[in-house]
Amino acid sequence: MVEMSKHMRDSLQNVPSQKIFDFSQFTSTIDDIIQLTIGEPDFNTPEHIKQAGIQAIENNHTHYAPQRGTTGLLKAVSGYLKDTTGVDYDPQTQILVTNGVTEGAFAALNAIVNQGDVVLVPTPTFSIYTADVAIAGGTPVEVDTSPANFRLTPEILKPYLAKYGDRVKAVVVVNPSNPTGVAMNQVELDAIADLVRGKNIFILADEIYSELWYDGQAASITKSLPEQTILVNGLSKSYAMTGWRVGYLAAPKDVVANIFKVHAFAVTDVSTFVQDAAKEALTNGREDYRPMEEAYIKRRDVMKSALSKMGWQCTAPQGAFYIFARIPDFLDQDDEQLAYDMAKKAKVAATPGSYFGKCGEHYIRFSYATALDKIQEAMTRLAKYCADQRK
Repeated sequence: MVEMSKHMRDSLQNVPSQKIFDFSQFTSTIDDIIQLTIGEPDFNTPEHIKQAGIQAIENNHTHYAPQRGTTGLLKAVSGYLKDTTGVDYDPQTQILVTNGVTEGAFAALNAIVNQGDVVLVPTPTFSIYTADVAIAGGTPVEVDTSPANFRLTPEILKPYLAKYGDRVKAVVVVNPSNPTGVAMNQVELDAIADLVRGKNIFILADEIYSELWYDGQAASITKSLPEQTILVNGLSKSYAMTGWRVGYLAAPKDVVANIFKVHAFAVTDVSTFVQDAAKEALTNGREDYRPMEEAYIKRRDVMKSALSKMGWQCTAPQGAFYIFARIPDFLDQDDEQLAYDMAKKAKVAATPGSYFGKCGEHYIRFSYATALDKIQEAMTRLAKYCADQRK
C-alpha cells in the first residue's frame, strides 16, 4: 500500500503541534476541574449585538456577502480605527473583513512570505504565527523577550535583524500580549517602528486585546508606521464574540489587494448576518467592554495576590486577561509536567508556558477570563497543592 502521507507538503513538517488544545482536551475529561486555560471571555455577547444578528437573519441577510466585507461593516471599521488610532483607512481599498484574527494573520503571512523568508516572532506568544510562517514556507524565528521583562525593545530586536539581514520579511507585534499581559506604550512602539522604517520589512500587528487595556492610554504601532504595518484585529475578546468568527485587517491599498487573493480563495467571505452584528458592535457598542474590563481587573488582582502569596513570581498584567507566572522553586520546573500534575491532583487547569515559545519554559499561564468565585476556588485548591508539595 502506498503511504500517501509521505507525499504531502514538506513545509507542514515544520508546523508545531497544537499542544495547547491537546492539553485543554485532556483537562476537559477531569470531573470538577476549574479551567484557567484557553482565553475566552465568560461573558455573553451584548444583547443589542445579538439582536442585530437575529434581525439580519430575519431580514434574509443569509446570502453571500461581498468578499472584502459589507459596506456597512467596512465603514464601521474605518470609523473605529480613525477614532482609536488616528489612522484614516479607506474602507473600500485598505480594509478586509476576515474570519477572525486567526484567518487574518494566516492570509497576511501567506501573502507576504516567500520560501526561506524569516519572520521574527517575539516570544512568549500564541502559536499561530510560527505555524502560519512554516505553512507559508518561511522560517519563523523566536525572539526571546524575557531579558526585558517580556517587552520587545530595539536592544532585543537589533541582533536578530543583523543576523538575518535581508531575509527578514516581517516582525510580529502582539500588543497587549498573550500570554504575558504586557502592554507596550506608544513610545516603545515608536522605537520599534523607527528600527524598521524604510526597510523592506512588514510589521504584523495583532491588537485583538486592544480594548482590554488597564493602565495608561492604549497604543498602536499603526500610529507609528502605517505604511509598513498590517493590522489584524477582531471582536472576539472585547465584545465576547469568539463564536461569531469575525475580524478585520487593515494595511496599505496594494498590500490589502494581494492579501485579498489568499482570503478570497480560502474562505470566500464572512457570513452576512455576522457582519451586521459586528457593525452594530463597532457603531453602537463602543462602551460594551467596560463592565467586562472592570471585572477582569478585579479578577486579576485577586489572582495575582493569591499566586504571589504561594510563591509564584507574577508579571503585572496591563492588558488582556492572563497572568504569566514563574514557577516557585519548590515545584517541578518542567512546566508541562507540572501543569498536568496540577490538573490531576489540584483539579486546576492552567497552560504550560513553554507552549508559547522556549522562553516560556518554567512559567504557567493563568487565565482570569472566568468567574471570580471559580478563580477564588482555584486559588484555594492551588494553595493546598503548593503546600503539599513543600512537605
